[in-house]
Amino acid sequence: MSPIDDLFSKLRNENRKALMPFVTAGDPDLDFTATVIQELVARGASICEVGIPYSDPIADGPVIQASYTRALERGVKLKDILAMLGDVAPQVTAPLVTMVSYAIIFRHGLEQYADALCENGVAGMIVPDLPVEESPLLAAVCEARDLSLIQLVTPTTPRERALKITENSSGFLYYVSVAGITGERTKLPPELVDRVSWLREQTPLPVCIGFGISQPEHVKLLAPVADGLIVGSAIVRRMAEVGENRDTVLGEVGDYVGTLLAALP
Repeated sequence: MSPIDDLFSKLRNENRKALMPFVTAGDPDLDFTATVIQELVARGASICEVGIPYSDPIADGPVIQASYTRALERGVKLKDILAMLGDVAPQVTAPLVTMVSYAIIFRHGLEQYADALCENGVAGMIVPDLPVEESPLLAAVCEARDLSLIQLVTPTTPRERALKITENSSGFLYYVSVAGITGERTKLPPELVDRVSWLREQTPLPVCIGFGISQPEHVKLLAPVADGLIVGSAIVRRMAEVGENRDTVLGEVGDYVGTLLAALP
């Protein structure tokens, strides 16, 4: 079992749900990324997702795209991100996962990327642009190392295809709440609850919802039908406001995540 399997087993036994914040690696720099990860876990985050900056993001909205651009312009490198995660992982109680384009994994080498995650204490990877038809090879690489390969199901995914995605996924399934890109939203689709409920009936994998979740009201609505909730753009936007007073922004990000945690049942 991977650390993520262990986590969700524990959460289910305790009848609790996971909150998963997302941060962009290297925006504004890797030292602050590490500090924010530690703060979020200390506040009670169950898993931290770390975005690997990529010049051609597939589903990321303007906030996260801009953060990737800033990090790349400052020269952040994959090896430095992995080294930072290797330093942070032993200091936190929550598993860390990378949100990464398959193009980066492919260029690095499937086994080499997976080995690098293991060497640096990372529990898994979310690969948003990996087609299910091409996922078995990476799934086998991850399974051999007890890494979680987390894949996405969207509102437009046909049910038959969704079932195929579950067969080559591990750790949890990432359910995309809306058809579109990441970003904060005031309203979520009314059919979201029914779709997630159906998916949870089809697989033993935990199902976690992301895209658009930004308010305590969203957490209260979705927590009863999901195993976890993912929050990204609202955190990245706050981190983008970092200036000289980093402690202030760190506190604001922590307090914001605290309001979401307080809304969990």
